[in-house]
Amino acid sequence: MLELAGIIILGIFAQWFAWRFKIPAILPLILIGLLVGPIAAEFLTDDHSKYIEPIWNGTKGLFPGDGLYYFVSLAISIILFEGGLTLKRDEIKNVGPVITKLITLGSAVTFVGAGVLAHFIFGLGWELSFLFSGLIIVTGPTVITPILRNIPLKKDVSTVLKWEGILIDPIGALVAVLVFEFISVGGGSGFTKTALTEFGKILLFGTSFGFTFAHALTFVINKKWIPHYLMNVVSLSTVLLVFVESEVFAHESGLLAVVVMGMVLGNGKLKNLNELLYFKESLSVLLISILFILLAANINMEDLMLLYSWKTVVLFVFVVFVIRPSAVFLSTYKSNLKLNEKLFISWVGPRGIVAAGIASLFGSKLLKQGIEGAEYITPLVFMIVLGTVLLNATTARLFAKIVGVFLKNSDGILIVGASKSSRLIARYLKDFGKRVVLIDANKLFIEQSNKAGLEAYEVNVYDDDLTDNIELNDIGYLIAMTGSDAVNNYAFKNLSKVFGDHGAFRLISSEEVKSENFDQKHQYFTPKDDYINLSEAVRDYPKIHEILLHSEDEFKTNLEKIHRKLQSIPLFIKTNNNIYLLSEIESKEISIENATLVYIGDKI
Repeated sequence: MLELAGIIILGIFAQWFAWRFKIPAILPLILIGLLVGPIAAEFLTDDHSKYIEPIWNGTKGLFPGDGLYYFVSLAISIILFEGGLTLKRDEIKNVGPVITKLITLGSAVTFVGAGVLAHFIFGLGWELSFLFSGLIIVTGPTVITPILRNIPLKKDVSTVLKWEGILIDPIGALVAVLVFEFISVGGGSGFTKTALTEFGKILLFGTSFGFTFAHALTFVINKKWIPHYLMNVVSLSTVLLVFVESEVFAHESGLLAVVVMGMVLGNGKLKNLNELLYFKESLSVLLISILFILLAANINMEDLMLLYSWKTVVLFVFVVFVIRPSAVFLSTYKSNLKLNEKLFISWVGPRGIVAAGIASLFGSKLLKQGIEGAEYITPLVFMIVLGTVLLNATTARLFAKIVGVFLKNSDGILIVGASKSSRLIARYLKDFGKRVVLIDANKLFIEQSNKAGLEAYEVNVYDDDLTDNIELNDIGYLIAMTGSDAVNNYAFKNLSKVFGDHGAFRLISSEEVKSENFDQKHQYFTPKDDYINLSEAVRDYPKIHEILLHSEDEFKTNLEKIHRKLQSIPLFIKTNNNIYLLSEIESKEISIENATLVYIGDKI
């Protein structure tokens, strides 16, 4: 009981620790597992026993016999199902040629290159070598996002890395599953007629079970034959049913089935897909926390000693400094990315949770089958995972500065609220050359923004997803201008630390306007106009005007004229290089001479 509770407690602590210090969760999870497992047995206990013993002597431990194998299989099936849910058909079409090549050509380069290296450096058979290379194809957003979260990057660079991680996760897992299944049906004897037949059965039953049950589940949920409170647990039980039933009909086809099921559901017409995704994400966090402490603890010191060789160093160096850059440079050939951006993308390639989890599962399976060299699979993949995560987590920020992709001036603008007035102001700022991002929970506002050619996302400001979005790393200004004073205050107080490095502003509230009790030096978007005033001005006069200023007196005179107009609202002071809100004029000592006063509404 103590061991089971300890795994969950340590796992959740590792997740919190990773969030608090903005590092990939896989790093503390595996390190904790190694500490309570092989390290404890070797150095911390007198009887050389582990603090957490997943399986010992075949019949003892937390998961005696085949218990650990079954638990890992079911956990990986749920994790891969969630990965399949994130793989969208439309995203593959629209992500651009660079990302498409990275997940196809880049994956092929890694698969072939790492397989050849493993074969000639460690002397593994070709089947095992390519299983190893298939496992290390995946990167994964769970390891890339924490590394890049605090590195201001050009949007194109962060987008490439983010979407490569999302899209390549289930693709890499699928490749590894197919290679493993071919090894299993061939019994390590190579390409035979029997192996090909069994491999065909695996493809047939895996894809057909996944496809059929995905459509059945979609139909049942959309028809409301399942009560809402049972939807998530019924979905979970269906995933486990698909995995088990597929295994019954064709051994080793279960993982393929759940990946296909996730992909079909993610691209189908399931009305409650987002809710299902949130549930599966929470469940995956718990399973990953338990899984990786168990897997790391199950490794023996003898397994780790297999890596105590110059061969390990050579393999790691070639994978990181030769294979990854080769894949990136071939995939980005004739693209718009600059050399320094290609170098940074080449440097950031941490392997993730799926790689380590499937490696442990496949390694244990192949050992039971007596495949020669199978003992190398788990420790080799763990070495690549830990090595790349440690390397990138500690050097990515410094390397970004060295190669010159680190943005010194994060001058992008995040506008919270996508109403008509926000869209009009965003268009003006975009035309001036600024990157402007609109966010709103109102789907209609977002659709109207996108139709107008503006970058806009349907986001709830209370969600953590917003601060985790690495594509917003170049944002340095925050403007909260929704119709809700509560949302504006929340965004101003909680998001300004992330997106307001150079300035955070909010609309003045209706109560503050009525009471006239507010600080004129506060960071208000406009000096004395709330959301209602702004909306009415834009409703009747949806235009932005400019007045060229030659002196301080001219600025004050025109400002008074604008204030006297009921539906005219001053917005910015524009210089040759930048735009400043009126509340910034005094604090930043902006020169008014030859500047431009920008206002919205009725022309004076």
